[in-house]
Amino acid sequence: MEKKQFQAESTRLLDMMINSIYTQKEIFLRELISNASDAIDKIYYKALTDESLVFDKEKYFIKVSVDKENRTLTIRDTGIGMTKDELENHLGVIAKSGSLSFKKENESKDGYNIIGQFGVGFYSAFMVADVVTVISKALGSDSAYKWESSGADGYTIEPWESDFVGTEITLKIKENAEEESYDEYLEEYRLKGIIRKYSDFIRYPIKMDVVQQRPVEGSENEFEEYVEEQNVNSMVPIWRKNKNELTDEDYEQFYTSKHYGFDKPLKHIHISADGAAVYQAILYIPENIPFDYYSKEFEKGLELYANGVLIMNKCADLLPDYFSFVKGMVDSESLSLNISREMLQHDRQLKLIAKNITSKIKSQLQSMLKNEREKYEQFYKAFGRQLKFGIYSDFGTHKDVLQDLIMFYSSKDKALVTLDEYVSRMPEDQKYIYYASGESIERIDKLPQTELVADKGYEILYFTEDIDEFAIKMIMNYKEKEFRSVSSSDLGIEADESDKEADAETEESKELFAYMADQLAGKVTKVKASKRLKSHPVCLSTEGEVTIEMEKILNAMPNNPNVKADKVLEINLHHSVFQSLKDAFANDKEKLSLYTNLLYSQALLIEGLPLQDPVEFTNDICKIMV
Repeated sequence: MEKKQFQAESTRLLDMMINSIYTQKEIFLRELISNASDAIDKIYYKALTDESLVFDKEKYFIKVSVDKENRTLTIRDTGIGMTKDELENHLGVIAKSGSLSFKKENESKDGYNIIGQFGVGFYSAFMVADVVTVISKALGSDSAYKWESSGADGYTIEPWESDFVGTEITLKIKENAEEESYDEYLEEYRLKGIIRKYSDFIRYPIKMDVVQQRPVEGSENEFEEYVEEQNVNSMVPIWRKNKNELTDEDYEQFYTSKHYGFDKPLKHIHISADGAAVYQAILYIPENIPFDYYSKEFEKGLELYANGVLIMNKCADLLPDYFSFVKGMVDSESLSLNISREMLQHDRQLKLIAKNITSKIKSQLQSMLKNEREKYEQFYKAFGRQLKFGIYSDFGTHKDVLQDLIMFYSSKDKALVTLDEYVSRMPEDQKYIYYASGESIERIDKLPQTELVADKGYEILYFTEDIDEFAIKMIMNYKEKEFRSVSSSDLGIEADESDKEADAETEESKELFAYMADQLAGKVTKVKASKRLKSHPVCLSTEGEVTIEMEKILNAMPNNPNVKADKVLEINLHHSVFQSLKDAFANDKEKLSLYTNLLYSQALLIEGLPLQDPVEFTNDICKIMV
């Protein structure tokens, strides 16, 4: 029998497809089952226009069989089958797909979509098999044919006997190699696992002979094994059911069965889109943050199905980074696939689906915020940090999407508030959205810089995370209200009588403050009278864009850029310490230098900044005690 060569393709091309295109060998079973499903779909299409054909779905199935002794794995379908010419054209020409050409010929007909649109899927069998044998009998034909190949050296076709319409593909599984175990593809549990992973939602039954145990008749403790044919796949995916047929328990069970997380989802989103982008999706907002969420090991992405067949475990392109916590799946009939179903074209459909999904997630979060506040706050405590990172990243490109979703603790109720809630209750005379930064709510509460703003009755947002100020810098303003740190040199608050007195006193104390500033040269830009302090003697404020908290965060980074905020030392003229400073300036410059250093060290400690010389600080304390 003459061996024929693969047309128009080289040994190198086949070798590349077998060894490079598919990242995991187990994919071969998905490809062969998808082709088998296509073959049954083709009969359905034919029945739409051929009155002599009656399509009874119950009669069609795919059977996976194992013969361990002979190391063979067989996939049989009751589909349309292939003639000799079709075997030669579809299997003899690498990367020519019978499913694709059949789809083009039947594009106008209603019915099932063809899964396999590219011809390399069949050849994935050679990743695990030394020999691939195909026996096929076409619908309406009296003849069957056998196609057989050992790989790149070519193939043979010869007449054969078959008493059923359809195709049977038998793989002679390779012997184990030094670093590869092929025995697993002859194991019942392994094959069932692969089928359920990739092909669980194929619309036709996938049958296997499964070994079961039962008690021996007449015995209580003895068991015997028997073989039972079972359907391995579930066939009907949850996302294709009507939403009103499903309960919260159904969605939670799907979440658990797909191993999306060990927690329960806070919310699910079930999407059935039939417009410019045709797809179905079930998305979940988790309850808890994954342990590796902020590590390099964490992979974002949704499971991606094409017509019920899993093609990607993690499709990162479907989710923006700021919503990377979302779990779930998308099934689309209209995605363009590359030469293997693992490789996805970055086409308009994918981008459109991703855009719609982003919009749906935001809408769901807004709905939770409005109608289920407690549940939203639970979500926000887990993932709010990621939303803030989303605002900060890409130079604030996504701020309009996310700014209404972020929350901060507030001085008003010591509870989380949104920016909209803050602005909606601002007094008419308040110019800015005020915030204070610190390591904790308790520490911020004690900051001297908050005194004036709080005394005016203005609400203060508490920034306790390192990303907070950086995110706010990207937003810049919200509903035409700028953000202003309570440590800013200009608080935008109108001067009262005591402030005017401070201005007058400052004129008299210019020399004192100039002397102190000279003592602290390189540490502060100036020393001045404070208009914000009420009970505390001293504090630091800042000028420019970099605040003290930003300085701490930036300098804690591995590369340590040594960024410095422009610090101003503010003195409370109404505190008794100021009188001591004046007396020392008039009578004892050495004591004034001591006081200056102590007040600066005090201000650093209040801000949580390190002292440059702790020993000097303790010695200075001792000096004033003597």
